[in-house]
Amino acid sequence: MAKKKQEDPPAGSPAWMATFSDLMNLLLCFFVLLFSMSSVDEKKWEEVAASFSQTFSIFTSGATAIGDGLLISNGVSQLNQLDEYINSTGKAAEDIEEAKDILAEVEKQKMEASEELSEKVEEALEESGLDDVIEMDFTSQYVQLTINGALLFPSGSAELSDDAEAVLSQVGIILERYADSTIEIEGHTDSVPMHSARFASNNELSDARALSVFYYLLENTNLDPAIIKHSGRGEYLPVADNATPEGRALNRRVEIKIYNNLSDY
Repeated sequence: MAKKKQEDPPAGSPAWMATFSDLMNLLLCFFVLLFSMSSVDEKKWEEVAASFSQTFSIFTSGATAIGDGLLISNGVSQLNQLDEYINSTGKAAEDIEEAKDILAEVEKQKMEASEELSEKVEEALEESGLDDVIEMDFTSQYVQLTINGALLFPSGSAELSDDAEAVLSQVGIILERYADSTIEIEGHTDSVPMHSARFASNNELSDARALSVFYYLLENTNLDPAIIKHSGRGEYLPVADNATPEGRALNRRVEIKIYNNLSDY
């Protein structure tokens, strides 16, 4: 008996699949409509945006929220008359002024923290008799101790002198007492070209000098090495005119920056 020939299936997708696809599209449109009609929580959005900005460095020119959950992104707004809204409420201008006030207050607190730290360090320098050989200054970020290079190193060398060890021992005590945040050691030189068997440039010399101070503090104090940074800045950040011997002497220096607890560093 001959076998019955099977009929070919109908062309195209099954009828149920077309119905299912239509249903999914309708559901998608429904949820998009619900989302477009909802408001964005301004506070939560700012927290999320700040988190992404700090972690991935995005949202620098992306979406921001103004008003009660009204979202603006790259010039595309859910608000039909944005200019009229800003002009009528003035809230955008108020937010800017409020942000400026907050930043000014933060900067003021940082400066006060550095000023308080500088007073303690200055008193300690006077007690140890180092106020005549160490220059102190401060910014809103740190208190800076500047030590003349001639006091620390022989000419063209990165080996600490005997006088340097006596000075750095007292500096180490001050750092142990008052440095609760990052410590940065910077070596600086004058602009006279450096060519020696050991150092091919002022960059190498300044880096070696900063490293020598770092090692001395590491070996003679209880400071946490994780909070100490060191770098050689070469001749590129002079504090005086390199055209005069006096200026070059001032430029040969080591700076120790003690960052306060409120600094951004």
